[in-house]
Amino acid sequence: MDKIKLLHSRKNKLAEAGKTIREEIDTLIDKNSFVELSAFSFSKNDFYGEEAEGEGVVCGFATIDGYPFYIIAQNAAVLSGGVSMANCKKIAKCLNQAEKNGTPVIYLLSSMGVQIGEGVNVLEGLADLILKSAQLKGSVPQYLIVNGEVYGQISLLAATCDFNFFIDGKSVLAANSPLVISASANKNLNKFEVGGVDAIGKANLATFKVSSLLEVKESVIKISKILSSPMVECENLNQSIAALNLSQEYKNILKIFDGNDYIEIGANYAKEVKCVLGRIGGISAACIIFDGKDGCKLNVELIRKIKDFVEFASCYGLPLVNFVNTLGISEDIAVNNSLILKEIAELVCMFDNIDAAKISVVYGKAIGLGYTLFAAKNMGYDYVYAFANAKIALFDSQVGAEIEFADYNADKAKLAQRYCDENSDPVHAAKGGYIDNIIEPAFVKQYLIASLQMLMR
Repeated sequence: MDKIKLLHSRKNKLAEAGKTIREEIDTLIDKNSFVELSAFSFSKNDFYGEEAEGEGVVCGFATIDGYPFYIIAQNAAVLSGGVSMANCKKIAKCLNQAEKNGTPVIYLLSSMGVQIGEGVNVLEGLADLILKSAQLKGSVPQYLIVNGEVYGQISLLAATCDFNFFIDGKSVLAANSPLVISASANKNLNKFEVGGVDAIGKANLATFKVSSLLEVKESVIKISKILSSPMVECENLNQSIAALNLSQEYKNILKIFDGNDYIEIGANYAKEVKCVLGRIGGISAACIIFDGKDGCKLNVELIRKIKDFVEFASCYGLPLVNFVNTLGISEDIAVNNSLILKEIAELVCMFDNIDAAKISVVYGKAIGLGYTLFAAKNMGYDYVYAFANAKIALFDSQVGAEIEFADYNADKAKLAQRYCDENSDPVHAAKGGYIDNIIEPAFVKQYLIASLQMLMR
């Protein structure tokens, strides 16, 4: 038997079975950089009587813009991407290598669920796989691409990964079959109405909504640059942002980032809070920006989004910068009956565990709990700044006026303005030593750069 010919025959069969998924891998990575691992793993599904070429998953390592990654790509062409014990073992083996080498992981998932006939074996395999992914969280970044339909327990990986990409018109994620979910709700919904990126908007799982794998690649490169080099050289450290003197809207705050280059995380969830990664004066930073004209009222979705982002920043040693325009907890019965107090308590613990710098800029309102959580010195913030027109107080203007001037028989609007003028001026907080400086908005980037440079470890 000619072993060389046999090898070529097997390679051709493997390449044919994984043609589409290999093309998708090639779209993501640097040309000719992919090295496959465990390529000749084969098992047989007794139920279907078919061999699972490569166990229905392509694993290996490659580079993207020169950065190394382990790649795990489910091959939907093999038994519909069905998850098996052998499939899980192959993926877990790759994850063990990623942990050993401290190398980020990219998953391309496409699976209709577990393979029929696997029994309890596949459940043990999934337990091993899910646990290993959870153990990697905070150690090496994990990127998940919902590369088609992903159903069943394998969808749990979306909760353990740092960044999830949903391809518009292609990605569907669900813990059960969409048909079953739709039927149980007595509705006739298609798969996108059950598990598409817009349908699961409140699940906080769709970090990015993209149009193609090329867009995924661009985002992965941006994040990799920020995480791999905590500090790079930067010119024009004394740059001012004149537009902030005129308007403190979100688009102007984003000008604090070098070259206007940044990436927003989770833009489709809890949109009143913007979580942004970028560089400020060459220093990588994680920024929380509260976006709202009259200040954001806190609810459980906002706190969960912030909590996840703070956890990520803490794990990778990123300085945290808050731009605060925040009130207390929303006066809503549904919010009151939610897990918001527990979520806030967990967020406080995360703040306490951050070793990197914590800086707060009150650019709008910091009222009540909004101040306590996101600007209070005793919450552990290294520096706290306030714009000259910021408002810092125990109560918002109207509520504060009604309490402060309860015995006054006068126009409520005028009393509210008086309360605002007398009690909400940031100078009052500065007198107590709680605000390090009251600044002109245009110069906020200079203050941030100086503070970050001083606090860099």
